[in-house]
Amino acid sequence: MTDTTPDLGPQTHVIARLADGVTDDQLSASTPCPDLAVRNLLGHLLGLTVAFRDAARKDLGVTTDTSPGAAVPDIGPGWREELPKVLDELAEAWRDPGARTGMTRAGGLDLPAPVAVAVAVDELVIHGWDLARATGQEYAPDPAALRASHDFLLAAVGEPGRDEIFGPVVPVAADAPLLDRAVGLSGRDPGWTP
Repeated sequence: MTDTTPDLGPQTHVIARLADGVTDDQLSASTPCPDLAVRNLLGHLLGLTVAFRDAARKDLGVTTDTSPGAAVPDIGPGWREELPKVLDELAEAWRDPGARTGMTRAGGLDLPAPVAVAVAVDELVIHGWDLARATGQEYAPDPAALRASHDFLLAAVGEPGRDEIFGPVVPVAADAPLLDRAVGLSGRDPGWTP
């Protein structure tokens, strides 16, 4: 498998900007992710960022072994400082050519490293949309990351167990913007509002 995923840095900066725009009174707001408030979505972003950073480093352990559905994620008091820091570490870790070779683990699953980084990009793009929608912020994902996320999600259509991971595909017009098509492939309604 050839790794064609983009540098994660531009998309991690988008996520950091969105997180910075979240106000304390928005932390309990609903999100496009069923049963997750903004604070839980931020907790999920923090956890997946650490897990995929460690997956890139091949630093396997608790962070890479824990299933994302093991508990409802939440944020701690230092999340505003911690999230941008680990986002930068995530992007830097995947810049190491060795990170994108061989096998690694994330979410308790052993994965080829190119698949792991593709999952990380998709998580950042789609959860960036979730966060922006939930908090009323403009969202312009990194174009290369958006293309990679769309292609990843499109390739997963029809795969066994796909709907349990992403939810059923939400039909979107073929000529809709690429972001709407990716969001629909992720099992979300691009028209979702709080």
